[in-house]
Amino acid sequence: MTNHSFMLWQFRRELIKELLKDYTVILSMPCGEHVDDFRAMGCKIIDTDINRRGINPVTDLKLMRTYFYLLKKIGPSMVITYSIKPNIYGGFACRMLKIPYCVNVQGLGTAFQKPVLASLVTWMYREALKKACTVFFENDGNAAVFQQKKIIPKRKQTVLHGAGINLDYYPYAPYKEEDSVHFLFVGRIMKEKGMDELFYAAKKMKATYGEAVTFDVVGFFEDEYKEQVQKLQRQGIIEFHGFQEEVWPFYQKANCVVLPSYHEGMSNVLLEAAATGRGLITSDIPGCREAVLDGTSGYLCPVMDQEALLAAMKRFMELSVKEREAFGLAGRKHMEDVFDKKKVVQETLKKIQEHLS
Repeated sequence: MTNHSFMLWQFRRELIKELLKDYTVILSMPCGEHVDDFRAMGCKIIDTDINRRGINPVTDLKLMRTYFYLLKKIGPSMVITYSIKPNIYGGFACRMLKIPYCVNVQGLGTAFQKPVLASLVTWMYREALKKACTVFFENDGNAAVFQQKKIIPKRKQTVLHGAGINLDYYPYAPYKEEDSVHFLFVGRIMKEKGMDELFYAAKKMKATYGEAVTFDVVGFFEDEYKEQVQKLQRQGIIEFHGFQEEVWPFYQKANCVVLPSYHEGMSNVLLEAAATGRGLITSDIPGCREAVLDGTSGYLCPVMDQEALLAAMKRFMELSVKEREAFGLAGRKHMEDVFDKKKVVQETLKKIQEHLS
């Protein structure tokens, strides 16, 4: 159960491929991109409408009823859920129907940032996960929050190295020396990704270094940033490329990938960039810090600190080409040692199969 076919394809298809070797896999999700690819793999698809934003009693109750109906009809041996609504409503349905289920918490998101909403979501998660076989987390920090809030005990937690990174799909790209140092942001252009801090630093860097620095921005923007993005592009401060399904060419062209995010499960952008052999600058928070060897493959900055972010970018600018290349090589090795998707998939399979036997 998930809320996004594109994200499932991007980050979980290797796990699904392994599951298909021994089991029938049925995907309940809104039918979007890559549905035909999943069918070609051998998956069965159930188109399930999900309102991904906010809590709406009417649509959420409808979703829970849908999950109850599907689970009663199919009678699965195991249910695996991804993202908050499938985790909660799918988890609650599995609990009531006594169906084994494993839950994936891919980050805490804004739901845990707002006190009133956080209290409600905590209670809902606590009720939904009571009978979960295991809850997968992508970093120790998020797992600790679930322990502190008494949502799930440590014995039922499994901390993975994110979704892992496919090292074949994101090969190392030899470092290129160019006249301009390219900083790259990939992701949704929204406040929680640190866009205010990034745009502040970009303006300061362009004022200092001029044509010697370039800021590439890849992703789609929230409405509140539309005017600002367009203005920065007109001023020549950023180069906006919109949403791109294939981002590796942008990593290849970049010198450094910047992600000043406020919260992450495990940043796939950082894993992809490091696997490609590019330096990283990111927030010193769970879900980001794990991808970086601070001072060796990149720099960590205090979250929401625009001056610290600016200072880190300036430090990177002052590195020699050889030193920047060394950052990239160190990042690639870190991915090979810790985040190889093959290892993550096998660890996930092992835990799931423990509860199938």
